[in-house]
Amino acid sequence: MTKVELFDIQIQNPNRTVFDASKEKWDSISKPIDGLGDFETLICKIAAMRGEVCPDISKRALVVMCADNGIVEEGISQSDKSITKAVAEALGKGISSACTLAKNTKVDVVPVDIGIDTDEKIDGVRDLKVRKGTRNFLMEPAMSETETVEAISTGISLATELSEEGYSLIATGEMGIGNTTTSTAVLSALLSINSDEITGRGAGLSDSGLNRKREVIKAGLLKYDFNIEDEKERAFEILRTLGGLDIAGLVGVFIGGALCRVPTVIDGVISATAAIIADMIVPGARLYMLPSHNGREKGCSMALSYLGLSSYINGNMALGEGTGALMLFPILDMVMDFYKSGALFEDYEIDKYTRLS
Repeated sequence: MTKVELFDIQIQNPNRTVFDASKEKWDSISKPIDGLGDFETLICKIAAMRGEVCPDISKRALVVMCADNGIVEEGISQSDKSITKAVAEALGKGISSACTLAKNTKVDVVPVDIGIDTDEKIDGVRDLKVRKGTRNFLMEPAMSETETVEAISTGISLATELSEEGYSLIATGEMGIGNTTTSTAVLSALLSINSDEITGRGAGLSDSGLNRKREVIKAGLLKYDFNIEDEKERAFEILRTLGGLDIAGLVGVFIGGALCRVPTVIDGVISATAAIIADMIVPGARLYMLPSHNGREKGCSMALSYLGLSSYINGNMALGEGTGALMLFPILDMVMDFYKSGALFEDYEIDKYTRLS
């Protein structure tokens, strides 16, 4: 895929007729109108995305994009890049935090090496490496144009493959030391906001470490000129210069999900940043995105607000690997079960409520 081909991708809108039919089905269940509030709308949205009034969401996957970031050289993390490989190995063995939660939520975990700084092939991890980590964005752009397009294309292809295998929901996650720095820099540039407002402690930083992280992000933002009129070009350039391979891969997953009409779940701030880029490059991609939680990083709520989405969970989480996205599935299963099997008004032999507005 070329950048021109990427920019030319068109997304079909979810099926409004199915959305309305799904809403009618909710109203036939013996309960007050809109009694489950936002969760009723959530099911209607999934139905419209899938084009089915009663969609099957039993087969679902969590894609975890793993990559290293050259900006770690600047001392913006308490951990070094060896942790990225170590957690990827745990993902491959099925013992990481996400894997443990996924077993309970019946989600298949698909860990991906899209840019870990190693020559090793990691057992249980898909080898889709674009390069061994990004460059230090204080010294030079994090990725070349070719690498950025390849990483996005990788995500699109993976989402398409999962759709063809029958997966009807895809959750997004990532792993990579330094990626709250890259995502914060990217989000600040995308939304033209003061980076100090959203720079958090990531996996844990002292006050001096946090100050260093803020300085590095501000320096990176000053280094590059993002005064680009075309929104697609601007978003792509911000991703290329400041971003990470994990973010670029997730951009592709969101675009691929939209292309295949597969609802794709946003995790925390890194995933949400990728979601914004996906929608800027391919307008309409946001129509197939589902929020999960409002993470601890302040930028998460700002990113979701930009996308016009509100989180279903407020848990002050910052665990990563897509764990926040996984938290949505038990709630979703419970609501979907009620949607499909809840008693109807006729079962109670009472009159149904009338929608007045």
